[in-house]
Amino acid sequence: MNRNTLNKLKTIKREINNWLEDYLSRINDKQDKYTNDYKLISLVKTYKRYHEILYLFHQYKLTNQEMLELIYIAYKSNDVQLIQSINYDMTTLIKQQTVLNNKIKDELYEKVATKVVKEINSAIIELRAGTGGKEACIFVEEIFRMYSMYVKELAWKVKLLTYTPSNSQGYKELIFQIYGHNVYNILKYESGVHRVQRIPKTESQGRLHTSAITVAVLPKLNTPINISLNQEEIKRESFRSRGAGGQNVNKTETAIRLTHLPTGIMAECQAERSQHNNLKQARKMLKYRLWKFKLNKQREQMDYKRKLLFSTGDRSEKIRTYNFIQGRVTDHRINKSFYKLEEFMNGKIDQLIHSFQELTFSQV
Repeated sequence: MNRNTLNKLKTIKREINNWLEDYLSRINDKQDKYTNDYKLISLVKTYKRYHEILYLFHQYKLTNQEMLELIYIAYKSNDVQLIQSINYDMTTLIKQQTVLNNKIKDELYEKVATKVVKEINSAIIELRAGTGGKEACIFVEEIFRMYSMYVKELAWKVKLLTYTPSNSQGYKELIFQIYGHNVYNILKYESGVHRVQRIPKTESQGRLHTSAITVAVLPKLNTPINISLNQEEIKRESFRSRGAGGQNVNKTETAIRLTHLPTGIMAECQAERSQHNNLKQARKMLKYRLWKFKLNKQREQMDYKRKLLFSTGDRSEKIRTYNFIQGRVTDHRINKSFYKLEEFMNGKIDQLIHSFQELTFSQV
């Protein structure tokens, strides 16, 4: 572990310890109740932000101490078999330490990166069909409905940004934005591959089909992104909106697609009625994607090997399975199943979200 990372970890730990000592010194002061409550809230927020890093740091130090003890035993011993055994253990511990070191750097970078995202009361969710063809496209539409109903339960707001319908039913891609209190922090762990198992209506022999879609939850920035668009590098295209008919739909070219030529990054919008508003939304999306592209490049340069939100859509990478035959939803990260699939698909996903958050917090 380099000195810079080590110093950051020590600073975080010292900050939390200082806040804890300060809170405990005030807790018996009845005249300072408001300050006590404020200090406690600040302490809990700081602890929740950094608890995973501190836990990994603790494991790293234990591994380091074990390695030092083995080195000392090997130095003092003349037993060849014992030294060989120590060499084997040292190899295992070095691998463990490397994994811990990478995880610590990933977590630290995540905290630094999220400082750029000052507003977390808004998130962009991108749904894309993966393996499974038509069934995957249908499931994209169903998951959008699930999140929309969950949003309604919490009195949040949802806004459709863009979509690409399939040739028959459902959508190949569907991107929308959610506004509400603490939206991103609540929904960010929904990112990953969502697998569905069921017998399609068109299946004559009753065979079980498995399909998958990818879900990516991205924080919506509250402040303007420091990305400038050179008009000479932007290719602008207009096209007719896709989907069900209606006023102006499929009649005039109000939809807009922008392509950043140097990177090939595209953004399009067709949700608004006017071309001007679609252009405005497309520019915002393009800026955001360029900012995310720049952030990912920085991660690569710093050799962070964290898994990005986007996935290939391979069924083997699943984080959750929706089994319609058994009426079961299983989250594979916490190895827990819920036999309330119908309620779940109607937006009642609070129990699963809270179960994942509780397990994550309890691992400290």
